[in-house]
Amino acid sequence: MIARSWLFVPGDSERKLAKGRENPADVLLLDLEDSVSHTRRGIAREMVRDYLKVHTERARQKLFVRINPLDTDSALQDLAVVMAGAPDGIVLPKVKSAAEVHTLSQYLSALEVREGLVPGATKILCVATETAASLLTFHTYLENVPPRLVGMTWGGEDLAAALGVSDNRHPSSGEYDHPFLLARSLCLATARAIDVQPVGVVYLNFRDAAGLEADCLRDRRAGFIGKVAIHPDQCEVINRAFTPSAEEIAHARRVIELFESNPGLGTVGLDGVMLDMPHLKQARNLIALAEAVDGTR
Repeated sequence: MIARSWLFVPGDSERKLAKGRENPADVLLLDLEDSVSHTRRGIAREMVRDYLKVHTERARQKLFVRINPLDTDSALQDLAVVMAGAPDGIVLPKVKSAAEVHTLSQYLSALEVREGLVPGATKILCVATETAASLLTFHTYLENVPPRLVGMTWGGEDLAAALGVSDNRHPSSGEYDHPFLLARSLCLATARAIDVQPVGVVYLNFRDAAGLEADCLRDRRAGFIGKVAIHPDQCEVINRAFTPSAEEIAHARRVIELFESNPGLGTVGLDGVMLDMPHLKQARNLIALAEAVDGTR
């Protein structure tokens, strides 16, 4: 699956859940973790389960559930309740290594049997960098990860707390500081190495549409596909930024056609620029992204 916008929705807010279905987000992330207080988790589980049962038509918009971390008592309670609603996927936070992805996959296999769901139908998006240990264990994802894992994203706020830093951005430039750039790069490289979708991190200033668009375009140039949103108004900007333009598609097709009409050549010229095999691969990747995005509409 390819998704551009992944919108967090508090699982205990009836109003926000209802408005989520009207939003252009490709995926709603129904949250049982950070946006829900401990005292309301039981209520949130039931609300999310009921919401999933009502909204079974998911061709346009997928429904994932962010559970609590696996090393808490809440995680299994979350899964035991919400799997009755057949979510499209589970968001796994506070991951330390791929071992937790394997554990979650085993839980999901058992619960799919209980609920009569298609084996393997429930996918996983992991938030891969919210713990200090996670920065040292990305190599574990290279060792036979479950096919349920369809995407990886990273997190800078929880990682900041885990590392004990006072701010995750450089005071003069405003850009992420070195440990967080490392987290971003490792997440991207690992996702690409295991062929899952690398998803960009949240942009916290939800009133800054121009800043969000610039951040999306920076992510897309770097190789990410899509972005997590924390406010409904962000999704339209995210969708636009991660949708290849007509000009980009036309150029990519020209590159592909040029190479195909000159078989055997490793280098060709187009508009005064020399192109080689990496440019052909980039063009094909863009066309594949455009086709995948078109298929989500």
